[in-house]
Amino acid sequence: METNLRNKVAVVTGAGGVICSVMAKSLAAMGVKTALIDINADAVEKLAQEIETKYNVSSIGLAASVLDKESLQEAKRIINNKLGSVDYLINGAGGNSPLATSGVDQMVDSDLENLEETFFGMKMEGFDRVFDLNFKGTILPTMVFAMDMIEKKGGSIVNVSSMNSYRPLTRIAAYSAAKASVNNFTQWLAVHFSKMGVRVNAIAPGFLLTNQNRFLLTDEATGEPTARGVKIINNTPMERYGTPEELQGTLLYLLSDWSAFVTGIVIPVDGGFSAYSGV
Repeated sequence: METNLRNKVAVVTGAGGVICSVMAKSLAAMGVKTALIDINADAVEKLAQEIETKYNVSSIGLAASVLDKESLQEAKRIINNKLGSVDYLINGAGGNSPLATSGVDQMVDSDLENLEETFFGMKMEGFDRVFDLNFKGTILPTMVFAMDMIEKKGGSIVNVSSMNSYRPLTRIAAYSAAKASVNNFTQWLAVHFSKMGVRVNAIAPGFLLTNQNRFLLTDEATGEPTARGVKIINNTPMERYGTPEELQGTLLYLLSDWSAFVTGIVIPVDGGFSAYSGV
């Protein structure tokens, strides 16, 4: 059975980051033409050149914000002109911020003397930034790029969620809430688009050591795992962090015709974290 990916057009948001740049390369390796979107123009332009050189398939890098509908619409105009109608959308833009992170796992009586380290010290500008980037930053690109799929009654959308969407981790309230919203939206949109030939699914990566979470998982001074990092490894049955390359198989499956009867699901790629009770 053919994967039916070759010569299709995929838009990848957050393509300047480690995870989505790897996803873009995996698509190019299958003959997919890629439109790489990020606020960092230099990163995606360089990546597009690398992809065209290595894989001999068309790729363009475009600067746009997933929170600016007009910039996305302009990006779509360029994509349609240079690559054609959009077949696939990978909503990968996202991230966390220390401003939306509490300093303690659980509040105790002694924290009453230092509320800044608790839920009460979270900065709403940080909370809004993280929630908007991860949730609204999934909705707006979908509003813009899914129109091509609706018009031709065919296509696939893959949202990048997180393990935090199932069980919210301590400290990162905004990120966990936003990713839970992504899961809910994935299911809602899958039903909404189900009669239009457009499938909507999500991938929930387990713990990958990236620039977004490094400040939580490793000690900046020593490079050693933090207590939180040790806890994560101890609760991951495979006892290691994942790599971005280990998301490729699930991504290609969800985009291809191999998953033609699959919509509205969120697939964990987590080394067993979601299956482990801790006892």
